[in-house]
Amino acid sequence: MIRSLIPFFMVFLMVHDLLCQDKTASFSSLKKILLDTDMGSDCDDVGALALLNEYANSGRAEILGVVYSSGAVPYGVGIIDAINRYYGNGGIPIGANYDMEFGDPVDKMQAKKLAQDTVAFKNRVIRNTDVPEQTLFLRKLLAEQEDNSLHYVTIGHTQALYNLLVSEPDSISNLSGMALAEKKIKRWIALGALNAKNVDGHYTKDWNFFFNGTAPYTQYLVEHFPKPVFFISGGSQMMTGKSLIHTPNGNIVRTAYRDWLWNVEQKTLADQRPSWDLVAVCFAVETSKKYFNVTARGYLDFDVDQGCRWIETDTPTNHSFVTLNAGSNLRFSNYLNTLISRRGHNQKHP
Repeated sequence: MIRSLIPFFMVFLMVHDLLCQDKTASFSSLKKILLDTDMGSDCDDVGALALLNEYANSGRAEILGVVYSSGAVPYGVGIIDAINRYYGNGGIPIGANYDMEFGDPVDKMQAKKLAQDTVAFKNRVIRNTDVPEQTLFLRKLLAEQEDNSLHYVTIGHTQALYNLLVSEPDSISNLSGMALAEKKIKRWIALGALNAKNVDGHYTKDWNFFFNGTAPYTQYLVEHFPKPVFFISGGSQMMTGKSLIHTPNGNIVRTAYRDWLWNVEQKTLADQRPSWDLVAVCFAVETSKKYFNVTARGYLDFDVDQGCRWIETDTPTNHSFVTLNAGSNLRFSNYLNTLISRRGHNQKHP
């Protein structure tokens, strides 16, 4: 009888060791993320924040904070709060742009309507002035972090990060914004420079880096950011949204996707939407070779008027260009659709 239990006991020990190893790996590789978003301008911002919450709830990321960088439509911050609370993460700090003249002026998602429906979505924040101003928010948040620990992910405008870098020492920290960024940020992951790596070497302009007045801020960051920068180019052929069809009606992620698709394109969840922002978040957390190809030898040549292009070099710089591996679109889309349509197993109470 004892002899018959030995193989079982050995299997038990092996499984136990593997589980312990998984937990240790998860803890050691947990990414501390600060997300900078223009929530409401497109629905892939919604998918990106849902994905990040799922990563947080499954123990693969810690969301240090979220910055809403578009002041022209002040209600995107309410969508951010609603998404975080849907995932049980209502305590995540939020900062916002107070500049009502900056950003995409069109409320494509009807964010005002959604943010004001606090009964349905349980958000306690409605508009930008309900949370701290973005530069003060970022200075305080960075000052509180361990050195070289924070992954700054931009999936919207570039003004917030620029304002941080040019900020002066204050009562929060005796360091300048540039010094804070150099000390606290590990890397900057930016959804931008789409299609800038091309065989013809021509300049391209994309939404995040060039439109709504962002180009001068982007140029400064491209030329002066003191830590490694990863420019994400991918997501146009990856579609997400259909997996939300069978989620609960009270799911703010489903509602926001649905409303954006109908208001802007007269489409439904079944038609889906490209997943640029989700790709950036996935890279920030997973950096999987299964999906991503990273080019480290080169730099982004940026011109406010012409656009940007990737220039190859013989030696590495602090710039890297990230593209998706050929043939991975469908598999990657299915993977992301699965993640954004569920709520994490370790869900907390709102």
